[in-house]
Amino acid sequence: MRVGIDCRLPYYQIGGISQYTLFLIQALAQLDGDSEYRIYHSRKDSQDYTPADDRFWRRSLWTPCHHRLERWSLALELLPERLDVFHSPDFIPPAGGASRRIITVHDLNFHYFPEFLTAESRRYYNDQIAWAVQAADAISADSEHTRQDLIRLLAIPPAKVQTIHLSVNPVYQAPAIAADVAATLARLGLAPGFILFVGTMEPRKNIPTLLQAYALARADHGVRVPLVLVGRRGWLYEEIFATIEALKLREHVVHLDQFDNQSLAHLYHSAGLLALPSHYEGFGLPPLEAMNCGCPVVTSDRGSLPEIVGPAGPLLSPDDVDLWAETLARILADGAERERLIAAGRQQAARFSWTRAAEETRRLYQGL
Repeated sequence: MRVGIDCRLPYYQIGGISQYTLFLIQALAQLDGDSEYRIYHSRKDSQDYTPADDRFWRRSLWTPCHHRLERWSLALELLPERLDVFHSPDFIPPAGGASRRIITVHDLNFHYFPEFLTAESRRYYNDQIAWAVQAADAISADSEHTRQDLIRLLAIPPAKVQTIHLSVNPVYQAPAIAADVAATLARLGLAPGFILFVGTMEPRKNIPTLLQAYALARADHGVRVPLVLVGRRGWLYEEIFATIEALKLREHVVHLDQFDNQSLAHLYHSAGLLALPSHYEGFGLPPLEAMNCGCPVVTSDRGSLPEIVGPAGPLLSPDDVDLWAETLARILADGAERERLIAAGRQQAARFSWTRAAEETRRLYQGL
C-alpha cells in the first residue's frame, strides 16, 4: 500500500495540528509493516520531517495550505503519485489524486463559535469543511465528542468516523530534573504551588470566569498563590485584561505569551493545579500534558474534557464562579487530595499514546 500524508502545515505554523502530524508520522515509522509512506512537504520548507526509514519518502508540493483552489491544485499535483491512500491531517483533502482519502477533524470550533472568526475564515470553514467531510472516504476524530458532533451536526454516517485519541509531546512524559525546574521558576520569579492556565487568550477559553473565581478564592478562601496564564493573545482577548484590571488582580496574575514545551513542562511540574474552564474543547491537550507531569487538573464539564480527564479531576460547570473558587481553594489546601488527583491523573494519562494512535490510524488506512 502506498500512503501519502500531507505535511505542508508545519512550514506555515507550528501549532497543535502540526504537532499531531509530526508525532503521528514518527509513531507510524516505529510500527512494522511493508506499506510505503510519502510525506508531502511544502516546496518552500527546508526542514525534513521524513523518518530515516526506507519505507518513508519525502515529496514536495507547490500548493499552499488553505488556498481557495487547494483541493483542485493538490489533486493535480498528486495524480502522478499513484497513491492508494492520502491522509489530510488538517481537515481538507484533495479533490482527487488518490484512490482513497482520509481526513482528521480536530474540533468543530467554527460551528460553535462562528462569531470569533473573520468573514474570510467563516467562508473557508463552512464551505471547505462541509465539502471535505462528504468527499472523504473515512474520517478520524480526535475525541468521541467530536465524532458525535460530526454525526449529529454534519449528518456523517457513524461507520465513516472513527475516534483516534491523540497523545502529547514526549517532553511532557519525561521525568522532571529538579535543577532545571528550579531554574525556570527563578527566571520567571515564581515559587511552586501557583494556579496554572494554558491556552490561547480567546473567549471560548472562558478566562474571565477563572479570573472571577480566582478573585473570590483570594477574598473568601485565603488563596494567596498567583494565577499564571500561559498562551498567546487570540481573538477578542481585550476583555481578559480588562477583567484583570477591574478585579484589581494585576499584581497577582502573570501572563506568559510565547513559551517553549520544555519550560511549560517545568510549569506543569511545579503548579499547584491546572484550571481550564473552557466552554468547548475538541480534545484538550493541556489537561493531558498536565496529568503526564503530575499536575492536578480542574476542568469544565463541556466538550471533550470529561472524556480526556475521566475520573482524574473535578469537572465543573464553566459558569459557576462560586464552585470554581471553592474547588481551587480546596485542592490547593488539601495535600492528600492533591496526591490522589496526581495518581489518578497519571493513570488516566497512560491511556493515551502515540503508538496506539499510529496503530489505529494504520488500521484505518488498511480498512479502505
